[in-house]
Amino acid sequence: GDTARRVSEAPAVQFLAVGDWGGVPEPPFVTPREMATAAAMGQVVEERGADFVLALGDNFYYDGVRDEWDPRFQETFERVFTAPGLRDLPWFVLAGNHDHHGNVSAQIAYSRHSERWHFPHHYYSLRLRVPGTNATARLLVLDTVLLCGSTDDFGVGATPRGPADAAAAEAQLSWLRGRLVAARHDLYVLVAGHYPVWSVAEHGPTTCLLRLLRPLLRQHHVTAYLCGHDHNLQFLKEDGVGYVVSGAGNFMEASQIHKAAVPPGAARFFFGAPESPGGFVHLRLDASAATVTFLEATGRVLHHVALPPRDL
Repeated sequence: GDTARRVSEAPAVQFLAVGDWGGVPEPPFVTPREMATAAAMGQVVEERGADFVLALGDNFYYDGVRDEWDPRFQETFERVFTAPGLRDLPWFVLAGNHDHHGNVSAQIAYSRHSERWHFPHHYYSLRLRVPGTNATARLLVLDTVLLCGSTDDFGVGATPRGPADAAAAEAQLSWLRGRLVAARHDLYVLVAGHYPVWSVAEHGPTTCLLRLLRPLLRQHHVTAYLCGHDHNLQFLKEDGVGYVVSGAGNFMEASQIHKAAVPPGAARFFFGAPESPGGFVHLRLDASAATVTFLEATGRVLHHVALPPRDL
C-alpha cells in the first residue's frame, strides 16, 4: 500500500541479506524454513522497502549446481522467492562452500538466464548512492572459499583447508586492498563473504580471515562485514567494525560453542532457536546511520543496531 511506497522513497538505500538459504537436493528442493524466510522477506520489503537482496552463499545444498540449466535454479530459487515485494528485486550473489562443491561458474553464467540473479564474477564491487545526499556507499563482495579454501563442514569447528589456488587468493586480496583504498571517500563500506571473521557458533571464527581480512577491515574503517556459514543470526562488534552473521535462511543451529573464541565483549546478539522458522537481516543506509535489523521469519524484530557513518 501507500506506506510501502513512502518507505522506499525515504532517502536511504536498503537491502536484505540472507545466507545459507539453499534448500535441499531432493524433492521438494526447499525446506519449510526457506519458504517461511522467503515469505517474510516479501513482507519486510513491502513494509520497510528494499532495493536488492544480498545472497551470502550456500545457495544450493549440498553440492551446488551442475550447469547453468540445472533445475535447482527454478526449484530452490525462482519458484520460492515469489512474494510480490520480492518479484522485481535484483539479487547479488556470492558463493559459499557448498556452492564450490558444485559448479560456481554455472551460477555466474546463470546471470544470463535470470532477470534478477546478478553474479558477475567470483568477487566484485557495488557502488551505492545514498539518496538525498551526495554520498556513496560501497559493497565489496568476496569469495572466501577461493581466499581460504574449502571445508567438508562436518564436525565442530571444521576449518577451511587453505586455498586451492594461492595465486588466485593473492589476486583477490590485492583487488580488495585496491578497492578499499578507492573507497576512502565512501560514507559506508560494507564487505560481504560466506565465512565469518568472528562467530560464537559451531564453525566459530575463521583463522584465515582473522589473518587476511580483519586487519584490512580495521585499517580501512569498514562499517560492517556480512557473512553466513553459521546457521543463526549474530551481531558482534570489535574496534568499530560490525560483524553481521545472517546464515538462518534454511537451517537453525543454537550452539554457541565458540563463545570464548571471540574478543571479550564483542558478542552483542545471538539468535539460533531451533524451533524458529528462520531469519534474515534488513540494512538501511542513510545520511546519519547504517541500521541493521535482525528479523525472524515470523516478521518479528529480534535486534537492531545503528552503525555511524565513517569519519571522512
